[in-house]
Amino acid sequence: MKYSQTKLNKDILSAIKKVGYEDMTPIQERAIPAVIEGKDMIACAQTGTGKTAAFALPILHMLAGEQRKTPRALVVTPTRELAQQIFDNFKKYGRYLKLRCACIYGGASQNVQIEKLKRGYDILIATPGRLLDFESRGILSLDQIEILVLDEADCMMDMGFIPDIRKIEKLVPAEHQTLLFSATMPKEIEALARDFLTDPVDIRVAATSSPADTVEQRICFVNRADKKYVLKSFLERKEVKKSIVFTRTKHGADRLVRDLDKEGIRSMAIHGDKTQGQRKNALERFRSGNVKVLVATDVASRGIDIPKISHVFNYDLPDEAESYIHRIGRAGRAGHTGEAITMCTQDDVSLLRDIERLVKREIPEEMTEWTVTVDKNLNVPHPRKRSKKGAGQQPRRQGAKAGRQGTSVGRQAASADNASRKTLKATIAKGARKAVGTAAAQESDRFAGSSQKMSQKNRSKQSPAERQRKFIKKPGTDRMNRPVKKNTNGRKGNSKKVSQVI
Repeated sequence: MKYSQTKLNKDILSAIKKVGYEDMTPIQERAIPAVIEGKDMIACAQTGTGKTAAFALPILHMLAGEQRKTPRALVVTPTRELAQQIFDNFKKYGRYLKLRCACIYGGASQNVQIEKLKRGYDILIATPGRLLDFESRGILSLDQIEILVLDEADCMMDMGFIPDIRKIEKLVPAEHQTLLFSATMPKEIEALARDFLTDPVDIRVAATSSPADTVEQRICFVNRADKKYVLKSFLERKEVKKSIVFTRTKHGADRLVRDLDKEGIRSMAIHGDKTQGQRKNALERFRSGNVKVLVATDVASRGIDIPKISHVFNYDLPDEAESYIHRIGRAGRAGHTGEAITMCTQDDVSLLRDIERLVKREIPEEMTEWTVTVDKNLNVPHPRKRSKKGAGQQPRRQGAKAGRQGTSVGRQAASADNASRKTLKATIAKGARKAVGTAAAQESDRFAGSSQKMSQKNRSKQSPAERQRKFIKKPGTDRMNRPVKKNTNGRKGNSKKVSQVI
């Protein structure tokens, strides 16, 4: 079906024609009419099949007749890159309309975003954290929202945004239209849809978790130490024109960029620790072809919408099998073909089994110079999965008796531990008081001794005259304060007194 056969606004059709789109994708054929009718909707389609246009075009059509300063449509998305790309699509499709769009996300200047919000806007694209921050501070209001879009709902669930989404749902008016889009549809998202949506239209274009048919998948079994050499050999092939390499961790992405640079391969990394400027610069250079290799993490994979990506390399297997669908979905977009090559070690076999169980097929093997033999049937949990279970857990089959015995022993040990702890506290307190008393006595003696020394020192500095003036003669003593005895010679008429020193 062509866009010209729809009931979309003429200005929107002109913008679509200028972009170069003619035929609608399956998700767009079914979603656009349902959204225009004002129905709630839950839609699941493969990555790269035009989900953004499936909700952006009808929203622009419904809001084109009136312009306000308060937002009437809110699009919530998990990552900065995805928010920016949705914003660009709204501007591209609504270039001939008078509607205004705003985009807010974390990692960027708040003052710049606040100034843009003050100018007024009809459509708001936001990440959950920055949206709730601005709403709590009174910078924006959601009481006029008519359409709420939750894009990449499964990613927001993986990133822990579901509590924030529930808060946002309470901030918008009770009567509004809700659209939920996702590339995968786990049971948790279906439960969330039942809470948020009212009698929704359920659109499932493909299987709940299936990769795009335009992507050819292959697997390479290698040792962990040989991964960078295998990747180098693939990147040097002529058919690899623009590729994305996915790693599990941020530090792993930075380390891989340094390793590739030593091998003479230019690349850039994009992950959560990079600033918004650095991430935007990396994407722009990758989009323009200045850099042909982009190293990214799983979170960044949800926001990369760059056409003509020929290859996707899974340097590390993802912890969640659903992330594999999003990774390889970066290639083969908009009708183009692509290849996805995954490097797997013996420790990753359990993760590989989860992926093959999800896609319901066995991924063919790609032979290389560094290929090793791997036992795919070896039932060994992945190291990252083992670490989550903990050690020393008691098996269930030992019964309740062992549990009760363990509980009794634990109580006795706890009681003895409490008694010893109290004794230790009393001993410490007594020693502390004794130590404080000793210290105080020592301090007093030191002060007294120092005072006496200061007194002697000050007295030695006095002159004889000063010491003489301070001398007070006591009765019955001589000038040196020595006692004296009065005596006469027994002669009459002699009034002279003779003093004899005793």
